[in-house]
Formats: sequence, structure tokens, C-alpha cells
Amino acid sequence: MTVFRLTNEPFFPDPNLADEDGLLAVGGDLSPERLLEAYCNGIFPWYSQKPILWWSPDPRFVLFPEDLKISSSMKKFLKKNLYNVTFDACFKEVMSKCGSLRKDDTWINKKMIQGYTSLHTAGIAHSVETWYEGKLVGGLYGISIGSCFFGESMFSIMDNASKTAFIHLVNKFKFSMIDCQIYSKHLESLGAINIDRHTFLDLLDEGLKCKTALGSWNRL
Repeated sequence: MTVFRLTNEPFFPDPNLADEDGLLAVGGDLSPERLLEAYCNGIFPWYSQKPILWWSPDPRFVLFPEDLKISSSMKKFLKKNLYNVTFDACFKEVMSKCGSLRKDDTWINKKMIQGYTSLHTAGIAHSVETWYEGKLVGGLYGISIGSCFFGESMFSIMDNASKTAFIHLVNKFKFSMIDCQIYSKHLESLGAINIDRHTFLDLLDEGLKCKTALGSWNRL
């Protein structure tokens, strides 16, 4: 299939036109307007060097909150209350650590951080932080639109720190679906599954009918 080259307009082709690897389009920018248009159409940016690559994979890896799995060992760990969990306390720092702690080439570069921080300022991008004795040891960030949460990345420098953040995210909010994008063993252990793109887009359309709750989560 053809990979589309984007213009200056924040417009995307039908996500069903993505190639077999999920690549749909190249180019464009990371403006808040384009990022919002992308997520509302089931598309996300992922690249290490320019041009920007835009993806809509099939299958799509998602977690339905009612299917969250917490192992018996994780339940015991959570009962220890080892970590303090916050929301939107340091979005930019969480995003930066998600990038800096990766061994491979990260897509979380300066332009990415600027684009998502703009969405955070607008009350659309959010973070969950895990703290140990006042030190940031884990967390995640993503986009909240309608009743859907689009998880972008997570990090952990202590045992179960990112899992703790994720479990708190799922339990705190009434999302209809959490988009995990592509398969990972880490999230599969928590209940995430693959679904086909058509089903994902139908669920996304339903989720977008709900009003987006704008604003900072640290007041909740």
C-alpha cells in the first residue's frame, strides 16, 4: 500500500490504508492540532529520526479496564504501600525519563516533548508518577480524549514502579479503553490484548462521543 506524505494541513488519510506494518504517513509536524487529529483517528507518531512516521497498526494492543489483571504477588506488593503515586505532578520530567532510560534510539526527542507538553498545558496529556522517599522512580504518560486513554510510554527504576502507576491509572479513572499501541509482555501480564484495527476504530468512535475531561489531574 502507499505511504502518504502529509501536507501542512493537520489532515490524515484513512487509517485503514496503512501498510502491513501499520505505517500510514510520513512528514508533517508535532503541533497540538495535528497530534489531536492523529489520536482521534487512531494514529500516533513513532520515529527515531526525521521524517516523522505516523502509524495505525493492525492488530492494536489495548486494555479494557474491567479485564485488568493483578497477580497475587503484585497485590501483596501494593499492600506494602512502598510507593506514593501522584498525577500530573511532573509531566515533562516523566516524559524525559521515558526517553533517557531507553537503551535503543528513542522517539522521545526534544520536538516530541515540546508537542506533548503543549497538550499537557491544554489539559489533554497527562502523567502518573511513582515516588519512593521523595524520588521519582517510575511513571507513565499519555493522552486522554473522550473515554479513551492513549498510553505513550512508561519507565521504572525500581521494582514494579511502572506497574504501580499503570494500576493506579486504571483504577482511578473510568476509561472505556486504554490504547497500548503495540504488543508488550509487560502489559500483556496486566491484561492487555490484541484486537483488529476495525474493532479498535469502532471502539474509538464510541469513546470520542464522551466529553473530554480537560484540566490537571493533580487536583483530583
